[in-house]
Amino acid sequence: MKQYPNVFVFDHPLIKHKVSILRDKNTGMKEFRELIEEITTVMTYESMKDMELVPVEVETPLEKTVQYRVREESVAIVPILRAGLGMVNGVHRAFPTARVGHIGMYRNEETLEPCEYYCKLPEGIEEKTVFLLDPMLATGGSACDALSALKKRGVKRIKFMAIIAAPAGIERVATEHPDVAVYVSTLDRCLNEHGYILPGLGDAGDRLYGTK
Repeated sequence: MKQYPNVFVFDHPLIKHKVSILRDKNTGMKEFRELIEEITTVMTYESMKDMELVPVEVETPLEKTVQYRVREESVAIVPILRAGLGMVNGVHRAFPTARVGHIGMYRNEETLEPCEYYCKLPEGIEEKTVFLLDPMLATGGSACDALSALKKRGVKRIKFMAIIAAPAGIERVATEHPDVAVYVSTLDRCLNEHGYILPGLGDAGDRLYGTK
């Protein structure tokens, strides 16, 4: 988005195709979960394009050569519970050795504000590039609180990934955390009076795990 240089909204035909199926109320839990992972994997490739590489010597069947790899132990994944868990395997498909932490948030249904109830992070988190995951960026409250929680624990390099976002959420995260790169697959129209994204896809957690 031009007004927020730290925000990247994808314009990819494959993602648009998968999001259209994801939105459909008739898409079942298994397919919904698989689509979340697939979209996340595509997003991960793009969001890792500026990762630092280090030279390593590799011996091919023919000769030794210098190649480049992402530094070991340099990446961590932190899903915002519970819906963010659905995106973890998508990142792991692209980078299987990433460590995983968890931040637990729930939304107060009266105030729509997030409340933190759990935080467990990998050792040395402050030295890693952290991918914070949440499928839905609605009001931006949970994302901003989770970002603040990571920063309080010394994390300096954070990339936030969401599949569906509302303009209000984008504005809040981009304004409160301009140092965080925000990757969004789809920007939707608005929020309704209950804080749900329109057209959206309903409650991502419920659709991932079959709860209601």
